[in-house]
Amino acid sequence: MDSGGDYWIVCALLVLCVSDWSAAQILYSINEEADKGTVVGNLAKDLNVNVRDLQARNLNIVSGYSKKYFEPNFKTGDLLINDRIDREEFCPNKITCTLNLEAILSDPVVHRRIEVVVVDINDNVPTFFEKSFSVNISESSPTGERFLLPLAVDADTSSNSVKTYKLSPNEYFSLVVQSGGEHSASAELVLLKALDRERQNVVGLTLTAVDGGRPPHTGTVQIIINVLDANDNPPSFSKSLYKARVNENAAVGSLVIQLNATDLDEGDNGKVIYSFVKRANINPSDLFDLNAETGEISVKGQLDFEAQRAYEIHVQATDRGASPRRANGKLLIEVADVNDNTPEIVVTLLMNAVREDAETGSVVALVTVTDKDGGANGETSCNLIGSSPFKLNSNYKNYYSLIVDRPLDREEQTFYNVTVTARDKGIPSLSSTSVIQVEIADVNDNAPDFLEPMINIYVKENSPIGTRIHVIQAVDSDLSENARVTFKLEGASKNIPINSFVNINSETGEIFSLQSFNYEELKTFQFKVQAIDSGVPPLSSNVTVNVLILDENDNNPTILAPYSELGSVNSETIPYSAEAGYFVAKIRAVDADSGYNALLSYHLTEPKGNNLFRIGTSTGEIRTKRRMSDNDLKSHPLVVLVSDNGEPSLSATVSIDVVVVESTADIQTQFRNVPLKEDSFSDLNLYLLIAIVSVSVVFLLSLISLIAVRCHRTDGGFSRYSAPMITTHPDGSWSYSKATQQYDVCFSSDTLKSDVVVFPAPFPPVDAELISINGGDTFTRTQTLPNKDKPKVPSSDWRYSASLRAGGVMQSSVHMEESSVMQGAQGVLVQNWPTASSAADGEGGEVSPPMGAGVDSNSWHFRYGPGGPGGPPQHLKPGEVPPEAFIIPGSPAIISIRQNQGGEDDKSDFITFGKKEEAKKKKKKKKEKEKKDKKDKGKDDGDE
Repeated sequence: MDSGGDYWIVCALLVLCVSDWSAAQILYSINEEADKGTVVGNLAKDLNVNVRDLQARNLNIVSGYSKKYFEPNFKTGDLLINDRIDREEFCPNKITCTLNLEAILSDPVVHRRIEVVVVDINDNVPTFFEKSFSVNISESSPTGERFLLPLAVDADTSSNSVKTYKLSPNEYFSLVVQSGGEHSASAELVLLKALDRERQNVVGLTLTAVDGGRPPHTGTVQIIINVLDANDNPPSFSKSLYKARVNENAAVGSLVIQLNATDLDEGDNGKVIYSFVKRANINPSDLFDLNAETGEISVKGQLDFEAQRAYEIHVQATDRGASPRRANGKLLIEVADVNDNTPEIVVTLLMNAVREDAETGSVVALVTVTDKDGGANGETSCNLIGSSPFKLNSNYKNYYSLIVDRPLDREEQTFYNVTVTARDKGIPSLSSTSVIQVEIADVNDNAPDFLEPMINIYVKENSPIGTRIHVIQAVDSDLSENARVTFKLEGASKNIPINSFVNINSETGEIFSLQSFNYEELKTFQFKVQAIDSGVPPLSSNVTVNVLILDENDNNPTILAPYSELGSVNSETIPYSAEAGYFVAKIRAVDADSGYNALLSYHLTEPKGNNLFRIGTSTGEIRTKRRMSDNDLKSHPLVVLVSDNGEPSLSATVSIDVVVVESTADIQTQFRNVPLKEDSFSDLNLYLLIAIVSVSVVFLLSLISLIAVRCHRTDGGFSRYSAPMITTHPDGSWSYSKATQQYDVCFSSDTLKSDVVVFPAPFPPVDAELISINGGDTFTRTQTLPNKDKPKVPSSDWRYSASLRAGGVMQSSVHMEESSVMQGAQGVLVQNWPTASSAADGEGGEVSPPMGAGVDSNSWHFRYGPGGPGGPPQHLKPGEVPPEAFIIPGSPAIISIRQNQGGEDDKSDFITFGKKEEAKKKKKKKKEKEKKDKKDKGKDDGDE
């Protein structure tokens, strides 16, 4: 270590001795061989110091190493690597490699211990110390005999050390690898086949050591097997494993153990000598001495239980034969602990101060006692020294709790120094002490107290927003936070939150106005202020505050009607013959202020020097002062000043033009010519007009809704219409019936044209009429069929014309899937009925209207359904239209018809109008074509 390093260490120790410092350890981890400039950690963050303060506070990194491995970066606050760290060079033969540093800051002094763990990387390959290894094996060696092979050394540790060995393929030997746990693995050569020196006197093998890195590294050594002539019996140890125990403070030369190996041979072949087996970088002879002749092992170096608790040593016994044979043995030497370390006490305070009302048994601090020694030397006991209101409870082994033993009183004593002593059970026993300073905290047991029982505050109206109107004061006899008082507002004034009127500074108690008060609107209000201390739980008290608004002269006098219109010139007339004291006009005014601020006086300001009129100072009456003369003007403009009695005084003016007329009749005439103010369109008239329009609109909407409800009813409220009946007979003919039948019809809101399908009764009356539904939603009787005893079957050339306002001509076939027929349950038997069609059917007659029926007429084509007249009943499937359905085109609504015959409900049938988008387009085109044809052939159609 250079002199500069010694200087900084001495300085650091001196500073730590003379200043109040707290030590804490910072742990970092880096990989070995890391490049210079690599960031180890952020000192500024871990030291809880601003980066700018590192250099200002003279940050020093002190270490006891010859090289300066680390240096701080004052710009970033990082701890950087200054020199490459080789773990194998720095921490040889150690599983855990750490570098200890000290970080020292001044002003104030802060000291932190930094421990940097150097993590091993697989940067070393396994290496054999021997370039080649020779083994002499007698040809008489039995199979299964083992020969210890050289140990490969890998400077890396843990998983990066040597984990296994491999042997080159051969016919004589195999390899047995023994795992070393935390230590390196070892390998032995096993004889599989007896050697024959005459056949091969030298066997060459290659031993490969493989470490556990990723990827693994390997190292090799050449094994030369010298085949010797027979020395039949190798030496043999009395035990396969020897165990010994020695104290860590054992003196040099102390006997550890004596080995015993025998050889059954005689002479030199039976004499055994002992030796240590040096394996890799572990040389047992550095710490122990072995007597080659007797096998005694004694202490040679200084042992340390805390540094290494056990040693594994390999020994070898060799005979003295011409071809010496060897036996390998293992010795495990355990280092016994000696009580040479004092207990260490670590105190963790759970609270900065203990409340004086803390319950008995409350935990104040945790105490942990550790001892590096083992066994009884590491077992400790802990207790308190002296009298204090605390006691020490054992939690588990060497963990204790410092708890409250009796009630505390801060007024009696504000803190206690509690002395803790720890003692181990070694012989002789060692002990250590630690002093814990326990502060006693105050309890919040006093509520804040106001200086006045009630507070009255006087505030002028129109004072600026944010004006400080008062300062509330309260005192608390407690200490610290328990005595810190904050304020808040409570209550409401006239159902208005008080927070909209005033605000209070919670810390200082200053009350500020949040609005400019108007005496004419609010004269006084009341609220409460609550003072709360900062104790836990907080205590509080209230005081009532009355705020009284003082009136200010802030309202001008207001002129009342009829002279109240702003900017208008009012006219008054007086006769020329008016006497002195003649009443001209009276000015009336009010002031919203109160007191003297509302006391009004009236004065004439213009024209100056006018001695014709006077005004009552308090009444506001304008009267003549004298009779008129010929020198007086005919028109006298007067300006009346109304002023209040405030400071400063506020005023209002009104102009009156007094006109002198000859007689009273002229006064009346003039009044008739003066337009009245009510002639203008006032706001009241506007409101009346809006009300009338609103009532009218509501009435119209109600009327429209009533009509819509009448037309758009549910199935329970169908409109009833009388309609004739069209039916078929068993012989296939069909006829109209004039019998009294009622159909309930309901129209939907759909205005699109669709088909009407009628499901009549099986046997309607013979005398019937055909009806149609036009676009106006009305039924139109178009023709009455003669009442015959037996209706005829319509022929193919029979025609019938129906006058329909819808104007559509339906000539295409009506498909079942397009008509959207509402039918009964599946499988109901129905009769055949003629359906609308444009194609003539050989099985049934067709009916169509004659040409020339008019623009609004539709062509009707009827044909019998698939069953034909007299056909068997048919079963219907979902979506099918019964063949006896009667389809009426061109109706804009969905109609449900209930058939009543003879005043009784015989059967309920339904008519459904389906929306047919495609059919609608076709109908539209056909309608346009039909109109064009009707215009061209209108005359011929009329003749027909």
